[in-house]
Amino acid sequence: MELSISWLAVASAIAAGTAIAWIWYSDWGLVGGVWRKLTGVTKEDSERGGKGPFVVLVASIVVTALALAAASSVTSGFFGIDSFWAALAVALVAWLGFSLSTLAQHNGFEQKPGLLTVINSAYQLVLFLGMAIPIGLLQ
Repeated sequence: MELSISWLAVASAIAAGTAIAWIWYSDWGLVGGVWRKLTGVTKEDSERGGKGPFVVLVASIVVTALALAAASSVTSGFFGIDSFWAALAVALVAWLGFSLSTLAQHNGFEQKPGLLTVINSAYQLVLFLGMAIPIGLLQ
């Protein structure tokens, strides 16, 4: 079994992931205003944070794209299934097994609002699936 990663697929997944993050959390986006209220992070707080959070965002999206591409390649080869369905399956399992489970634990112990957990976990599901689509189509 050979690990085969398409760099075009990874680059496309990075672009998709960045767009999803922007659409989801920006002040004009799907949940930006609600997210700000639930977290207490003001626009001024974000401005004081500078570029640091965006560097972390892009770096984490790059790592996620690489991990999804590698896991999708292995899964597709091992099970002999189409890379599109393998990528979606990997994204769903990664979200459920790693992302949702750890986020729910952290937010529960940190006593964060349930709605914040829903917003952030739904974002991660959309992010993983949204990044898996170009990986599955282009790998």
